Amino acid sequence: MIDPDTFHTSRHTGLTVGVATPAAGLSIVTLGGRLDAVAAPDLRARLDESDVAGCPQIVFDLAAVDFVDSAGLAVLVWQRRTCRAHGGDVALVRPDSDNAMRVFRLTQFDQIFRMLPQQQND
Repeated sequence: MIDPDTFHTSRHTGLTVGVATPAAGLSIVTLGGRLDAVAAPDLRARLDESDVAGCPQIVFDLAAVDFVDSAGLAVLVWQRRTCRAHGGDVALVRPDSDNAMRVFRLTQFDQIFRMLPQQQND
């Protein structure tokens, strides 16, 4: 479960970022809104903070992301390289938005990243 205190919403970007660390060496970063050129610098700075930086295994939950552009993809690639340099990796939870998922398919990032299905709430 994500602690509400870990959520950050930028008024300038509209991207929400939540971070949870359910186990040692694992961070879950939940994103919502637009993962674009406006939001990318803020997200990268947030990922550099101590609760995510150096964590070898990161899952980005993109279920609530409704738009992705090349700058957003670049942040995900940067984090993947960082994790892999420390023996870890990055996985992505599929976006619910068809438009966001289309970007992953067209760029073939859905083949590069391990894409996880969304969890069903019972």
